[in-house]
Amino acid sequence: MIFIVFISIRETKGTLGTLKNPVKLYFTPSVDAEKITLSAKPLIKFLEKETGYYFETAVPTSYIAVVEAFGTDRADIAIINSFSYLLAHEKYGANAVLRIIRTGNQAFYRGQIIVRTDSGIDRLEDLNEKSIAYVDASSASGYILPSALLRKKGIKPSRETFAMKHDNVVTMVYQRQVDAGATFYSPPHPVTGEPLDARLRVKKQYPDVFDKIKILALTDSLPNDPVVFRKGMSRVMVERIKNALLKFANSEEGKKVMPDIYSMEGLMEANDSDYDFLRKLIRESGLNLVEIVRK
Repeated sequence: MIFIVFISIRETKGTLGTLKNPVKLYFTPSVDAEKITLSAKPLIKFLEKETGYYFETAVPTSYIAVVEAFGTDRADIAIINSFSYLLAHEKYGANAVLRIIRTGNQAFYRGQIIVRTDSGIDRLEDLNEKSIAYVDASSASGYILPSALLRKKGIKPSRETFAMKHDNVVTMVYQRQVDAGATFYSPPHPVTGEPLDARLRVKKQYPDVFDKIKILALTDSLPNDPVVFRKGMSRVMVERIKNALLKFANSEEGKKVMPDIYSMEGLMEANDSDYDFLRKLIRESGLNLVEIVRK
């Protein structure tokens, strides 16, 4: 009689969270890998002390690499953008457990449509048969949200251009290359009141940008990027790590370190349904999620 024994990769490595098989925490590839490695050390030290598990970090070369890491047990937790999360959930059952909080205690982000103050454009309806610059088709704030807003209003621009960067869009509007532009929106600084939206990126080049360009409209909101956990992790482990992450984010040390890790001020609890509206927008836009994540 012949017995065939199947042993999983994880079984050969040992129990997850041990020295031989540490919990693997991935960060988004949009940040500097060396900076993350240094900034994340206090976080890892705290998590190990708080949970009793061992951890290691990595910064993959692309968003799609993070997604596929969930399918091959190379990633257990990742802080990634919303599009990557939707694909990781769809393909591998990964789940959003937390999401980041940005400057000003913002748990959501929005897009904005901007025009020159002397353009004579004062309502969204005035954009009919006008030209508009977007960022690119994979940008939620710079395309998906604002284009959905225009479709909802029945507004059809005469020409649409992709400028590839938020500051390029602002520049095109400033230089009258287009009538309007779509970029990310951030609320003004809670203390100084200074605008923090995409116009700020060209202020050095165009000091009067806030006088010359106004916000015509804001889009719907989307939840910030999630902290995603691999399918199959025990509930006890997920809960313990989640609580430790929240505790670190609220600590004095965490408040100093978090901005360098992912430009965030804190964390809050989240779940998969938070991202249903984004799923709806992607379907309505006819976009390919895989292609968006590959960019």
